[in-house]
Amino acid sequence: MKQGIHPENYRVVAFKDMSNDEIFLTKSTVNTKESIEVEGKEYPLVKLEISRSSHPFYTGKTKLVDSAGRIDKFKNKYAKFKKK
Repeated sequence: MKQGIHPENYRVVAFKDMSNDEIFLTKSTVNTKESIEVEGKEYPLVKLEISRSSHPFYTGKTKLVDSAGRIDKFKNKYAKFKKK
């Protein structure tokens, strides 16, 4: 490993998912001006819009959005080939 290229200021930081208010702690070098108290201890705070606890891919709550009616157009177009 090259010497002197890796940050030295790792500390425990609280990351808060703003969509479901879940907080998780991990080490990071991120700069932040806010802080939060978790289990009686003060941590720097980073606010996230989405995380593993709220992302549809990880939660399995994906939705099929058909904004242009493409599914209906497909079904109508190929309905004539349907076997009876």
